[in-house]
Amino acid sequence: MLCTFSVSAQRNRAEKTEPVIVIGKTLNQRDSIRVKELFFDGLQEKLSMNYAQAASSFSKVLDLDPANDAALYELANISFADNKPEDAERLIRKAVTVSPENEWYWVLLSDIYKRTNKIDDLVFVLEELSRISPKNEAYYYDRANALLILKRVDDAEDAYDEIERRFGSSEDLVSARQRILMQQGKSAKLTDELEKQIRSKPEDLRNYIYLSEVYVKAGERQKAVEILNKAKEISPANAMVRLALADNYKALRQFENTFIELKVAFEDPDLNIDEKVRIVLSFFPMFADMKARAYANELASIMVRIHPEEAKAHAVYGDVLFQERKYPQAQESYKKALAINDQVYQIWEQLLRIEVSRGEFQQAILDGDHALSIFPNQAALYLYTGIGYAQTQKHEKAITYLKSALDLETDDKEILIQIYSTMGDSFNYLKQFKESDQAYIKALELDSRNSYVLNNYAYYLSLREENLLEAEKMSRRSIELDPDNASSEDTYAWILFKLKKYAEAKIWIEKALQHNSNSAVQIEHYGDILYFLGEREKALEQWKKAKESGSRSETLDKKINEKKYID
Repeated sequence: MLCTFSVSAQRNRAEKTEPVIVIGKTLNQRDSIRVKELFFDGLQEKLSMNYAQAASSFSKVLDLDPANDAALYELANISFADNKPEDAERLIRKAVTVSPENEWYWVLLSDIYKRTNKIDDLVFVLEELSRISPKNEAYYYDRANALLILKRVDDAEDAYDEIERRFGSSEDLVSARQRILMQQGKSAKLTDELEKQIRSKPEDLRNYIYLSEVYVKAGERQKAVEILNKAKEISPANAMVRLALADNYKALRQFENTFIELKVAFEDPDLNIDEKVRIVLSFFPMFADMKARAYANELASIMVRIHPEEAKAHAVYGDVLFQERKYPQAQESYKKALAINDQVYQIWEQLLRIEVSRGEFQQAILDGDHALSIFPNQAALYLYTGIGYAQTQKHEKAITYLKSALDLETDDKEILIQIYSTMGDSFNYLKQFKESDQAYIKALELDSRNSYVLNNYAYYLSLREENLLEAEKMSRRSIELDPDNASSEDTYAWILFKLKKYAEAKIWIEKALQHNSNSAVQIEHYGDILYFLGEREKALEQWKKAKESGSRSETLDKKINEKKYID
């Protein structure tokens, strides 16, 4: 036997909503028993968090009993949790059609409409909830607020009047009515109402804040500051008052006063950490201003002191220090954040970036491998760990990591350039010159103006004495892009030396030594160039100086002992 379920309230809704009709059937004894077994199986799987299996069992219930409202409700819950609100709405609307007096079915439907922002539909659902549970004040407030969102202000006022009739007056009701006056633009009436509230309850700071907002909306910021300062006299440590003052001072461009108010607010441990983070981050676009950097630093340091167990406090402080180029201190903050919570990817990436830039390659390897155990699919982590291995002369290991980075990264141009350029370096050290050249060429295809890649590729070609004319062009281009770089100037001098342009080579090696006088390699190159210019005594002096500067090359020792150039 078939039977049809429908609810008149569903039929009477706005035309845009389709009516719901559920066709059920009368079950025989065997099917009835099977439905109970399947429903129980579904509940067991749900308790074990096997939601896919639970959904399968509840779906089988509906195959046998299409009007089983409990199974419809359970499936709707699973769909909603799985971020499938349309499926959840379809299922729960069937459930409320079959069982229109079940409060929890309507509650789920209201949650769905809140998430999907179907406010018109939400109003209807809240009316049903108020009918089913007339003593639940929250349903009436939710309905009134929904009407306000829809700008049905008169209906919202009626709804708040009904709340007062049923439940009496309250501070929440007063605040709600104040919001209506603000939305209606009745600032004079609202000002009078708030001033009356302040006189009757001077200790309620919310009214001061509301009144300041009315003044702000009317363009009277100075009045907003005056009323907030009155609130501050009553409760000097109140964070919300201080934040409201800070906003107004900022709008008035009184930045010193803004900072004073923020500092006091940040001392409040009950002020939400996310709000503090948001405020500190708001200073970042202004970091060109030294004062803005100082403000952000001090606020972040207060946040760390007040919330020492919050990973995000240490992470944001690390970001501030990083922006200030205080890398050792930023590194310390990031490590504190990770000690509290190591599940935040961006902190790991920032930490590795600092370690690589500071030449802490062994530490970058340790931290990189740790980070990859948590985030195995992040190209940047493979890149920085690979750089660590490359810089510690473990080039085969480096290439393995760099290839993994390449497999994962397809979009970030900067990361791809670093991957290819580091691969070029490592392949060259392994004397896999064909692969090295291919890697450098790919890096230059992505960015033909990358001075680092141009310099390294040119230098390694010169060492191999291959393609020297092309190497000279690349080296000269790297100097044009990054002038006064000692490494690039040394490369150019060395290529000119290989081309037997000794006089030009001398000019460029002397420029390199002006910018970096402590490089043993560059000092040795200077000696080599002087030797071929016939200045052999001076060449010997430079070779000895290179040895004193730390070079331990056997070839250099032979040059000194034999007093001649050794290739």
